[in-house]
Amino acid sequence: MANHKSALKRIRSTEAKRLRNKYQHKTTRTAVRKLRHTHDKETAAALLKTVSSMLDKLARKNVIHKNKAANLKSSLTKHVNALAA
Repeated sequence: MANHKSALKRIRSTEAKRLRNKYQHKTTRTAVRKLRHTHDKETAAALLKTVSSMLDKLARKNVIHKNKAANLKSSLTKHVNALAA
């Protein structure tokens, strides 16, 4: 167990950040799945905007790699563009 006050605080703050990252990552993955199962172009286009924003935020905070975010955004955009109007 940690002996210093700063080390104890670091443990608490790290756990809080871990839980926040886990929640945001899981929420984003659920949104990506929801977008992939959407077959209406207008709904998908609106959802793509929010999902792209979520992915960018995760990449900016180093929860996921920036290339992974870019690859996901690319594949989701292809999916939305392929939908029939």
